[in-house]
Amino acid sequence: MRYELADYEWTAIRPMLPNKPRGVPRVNDRRVLNGIFGACDLEHLGAICPRRLGRTPLDTTRFVRWRRAGVWGRIIDAFAAAHDAAVQMIDTAIVRVHQHGACITKNRRQLMGRSRGGLTSKIHALVDSNGLPVRLALSPGGAHDVRLAGKLLSRLKSGSMLLADRGYDAD
Repeated sequence: MRYELADYEWTAIRPMLPNKPRGVPRVNDRRVLNGIFGACDLEHLGAICPRRLGRTPLDTTRFVRWRRAGVWGRIIDAFAAAHDAAVQMIDTAIVRVHQHGACITKNRRQLMGRSRGGLTSKIHALVDSNGLPVRLALSPGGAHDVRLAGKLLSRLKSGSMLLADRGYDAD
């Protein structure tokens, strides 16, 4: 599937991207974002996209740099603040950790849990009525659903309706 940022999307995202004041001019950020989003649409960043969308090793490098700089968090927070919060839904999904995911540096906090199925992580998602993510969080696979509910619901607007399953019932 092909993905290109619309003009209004680019206008909203552009101010949140870091600028590069010196050195060699870099590749157009919009072209790189088209490549990143196209690769994410194909389910992983290493996907092969048409050159026209800008899919190069540069996309992976820029993706990682922006992740470390917190750019993706700022983009998600900005769009989450602007969405319609009349109805929101919260739920989790357990995903298996890739075999190479267990080899990260030992000093880092790992969000992996061991179960009978192997190493797993749990994705906690708060989504709007269209199913678009408002907030996301990770925990080890064996963690209870309600563990990160407070963090996800901290910005829930008053008067919003929340849909959740039994795992979030805390009577």
